[in-house]
Amino acid sequence: MPENGVPPGTLVMLVLRVLQSGPLHGYAIAQRIHALSSDVLQVEEGSLYPALQRILVKGWAKADWGVSETNRRVRFYRLTPAGRAQLASEMDAYERVNAAIRTVLRTA
Repeated sequence: MPENGVPPGTLVMLVLRVLQSGPLHGYAIAQRIHALSSDVLQVEEGSLYPALQRILVKGWAKADWGVSETNRRVRFYRLTPAGRAQLASEMDAYERVNAAIRTVLRTA
């Protein structure tokens, strides 16, 4: 497990899930993941922004420029219908893998 606690392969799913609640800018996305995980998961800029770029390229989110609560010019990301479908797919796959791991840990 990496030091930031984010399991490999789950960052995009976490970002999509946080965006499901509404548009957020990058720093707010990282803060929301951190807060919702009770300070366990920490998303670093070096992994967040490349993930957001991949999400945009795949059409799972759109971005618009706006002004943050601190009066800075930032990009606000919002989920697209394709992003909602991808989130559902990723959550299903994660649940299957997680259940399989729990089974192995319980029965081995």
